[in-house]
Amino acid sequence: MSDNQVLLILAADHRDSLERGMYGLTAPPTPAQAARISADKLLVYQALLDAAPRLPAEIQPGVLIDEQYGASVAELAAQSGGAVSLCMPLENSGEEWFDFAYGDDWRRHAGFFAAEHAKVLVRDNPGLDPALREQQAGRLAQVSTWAATAGRSLILEIVVPATGADKDAAGGDMDRYDNELRPGHTLRVMEYLQDHGVEPAIWQIEGLVRHDDAVTVAAMAQRRGRRARCIAGGTYAPKDKLEHRLQVAAPIPGWTGFAIGRSIWWDSLHAHLHHRCTAGQARRRITAVYEDYALYYLRAREGMLPDEPEQVL
Repeated sequence: MSDNQVLLILAADHRDSLERGMYGLTAPPTPAQAARISADKLLVYQALLDAAPRLPAEIQPGVLIDEQYGASVAELAAQSGGAVSLCMPLENSGEEWFDFAYGDDWRRHAGFFAAEHAKVLVRDNPGLDPALREQQAGRLAQVSTWAATAGRSLILEIVVPATGADKDAAGGDMDRYDNELRPGHTLRVMEYLQDHGVEPAIWQIEGLVRHDDAVTVAAMAQRRGRRARCIAGGTYAPKDKLEHRLQVAAPIPGWTGFAIGRSIWWDSLHAHLHHRCTAGQARRRITAVYEDYALYYLRAREGMLPDEPEQVL
């Protein structure tokens, strides 16, 4: 990926939330259920492949896919000749604190596929338990060291959940938390992890709604001469909020793309699962939604969108 390209990742590494929310599983999947999940993830990847040739040259399409249900996708993406950038997660899905998928064997699994990027999702907040935060930071530092030696570009996805004190301060209004408290917490989390030896190439940040917040986050990523960049996470936001957050981040130096998942494919897969559309129709819809967000991001990056209000609540 060259410096003038933007990395637009179609995220499909969901496991725990997908099992429960999409497929209604309350126990480990049967072989037939696992096969269906894998088939649907392959459909998502095929939709991305359909979009790739039609995208402007400055876009680098990427797919974020897990080994558990997406091994076939990972193999295909690794053999795509650079048409699709392969990103794979290292975290155990659905955990409150970061832990490795595959436990002590995580390095072998992480190095098995020829992925360009390794991704870790981490939940953190300056108000959480200091000992648990330090333990988590130590694990992340291990990943950071491994990525540097293994030739992987590390994407660190930061999720900053509200603490009880945060909810009280925001009067129970989560939009207020997102807009007023989360940006500052995000900066403090980034600084804390940097100071604990965590050096991602890319920070994946929950969507920001104010220009100044996006500027300060990009500056934190590049604190003290670092060359890290930022991409915007989707967080399954409604279309208007997601577009606003892309418009805020895209024009700012240091922001270089997005990672969007459920907002692109959830509705189409759900309709296909419940026989409201065919696999082909679902695939075409996913392609169209991904293309729409990709072109929207480029227009935002080039300042070709009309001005919007400072915040979308």
